[in-house]
Amino acid sequence: MTTASNLPSANRFVPARVLCGVSLALCVVSLVAITGCPSKGGAKSSVHGFVKLDGQPVSGIVTFIGPDNKEVVGPIRPDGTYSVDNPVPGQNKIIVKSMLPTGGLKAPPKDTGPPMPTIGGDSKGVPPPEKYGSATTTPLTFDVKGTGKQEFNITLSQ
Repeated sequence: MTTASNLPSANRFVPARVLCGVSLALCVVSLVAITGCPSKGGAKSSVHGFVKLDGQPVSGIVTFIGPDNKEVVGPIRPDGTYSVDNPVPGQNKIIVKSMLPTGGLKAPPKDTGPPMPTIGGDSKGVPPPEKYGSATTTPLTFDVKGTGKQEFNITLSQ
């Protein structure tokens, strides 16, 4: 009668090696399924352009709200340009908001040190009108195509 104890040592460990190999393969497949395959080049799609009011760059952020209500945000740079990566394909509502405090700017108290940077670029840009700051009041829309770079220049009015 053949038992595990009288088999050659190489034959006793074949099942263990196979089991380890299968376990490792299942772990790799599970990891790829959970995290997805790495993409080349980063963003699948992007929208870029400028935001201006009366010919002046606007300060703040641009938000694309997709058909599924997913929001993708991009800061407006001091020169008025913006870029938003991976907006949802389809008709998007566009919100433009100022990141400056409401009620206007106040002079900082003395001896507070250098000014802190603001989100959404330099405060040299003009703030956008309030109607562009809400999904219910903005008139701006853009049809995002599936992939690639797209340009959408935003000219605001009072």
